[in-house]
Amino acid sequence: MHVISRKALQQFWLQYPDSQSSLSRWYKIMEQNDFASFSEVRLTFPSADKVGNLIVFNISGNKYRLIASIHFNRSKVYIRYVLTHAEYVRGAWIE
Repeated sequence: MHVISRKALQQFWLQYPDSQSSLSRWYKIMEQNDFASFSEVRLTFPSADKVGNLIVFNISGNKYRLIASIHFNRSKVYIRYVLTHAEYVRGAWIE
């Protein structure tokens, strides 16, 4: 999968340094796989949830949330938001 863009992850981990290893691991796994469907994503990330057209990943044991739009037909992952759990719960990201 082609992840767009790693810069969003880097900006987040500059603010929350303890998220860097988990976000880097997520990025590496996404780049090394070619998921064909959400069910395939769930095999690798069992806690991933589908919310509307977006997929929510738990990062660092649910301390952070990464929200992405995945276009399986084009093998592209668009990072929409990287949030703390508190920011996620407030729900301002929901479209």
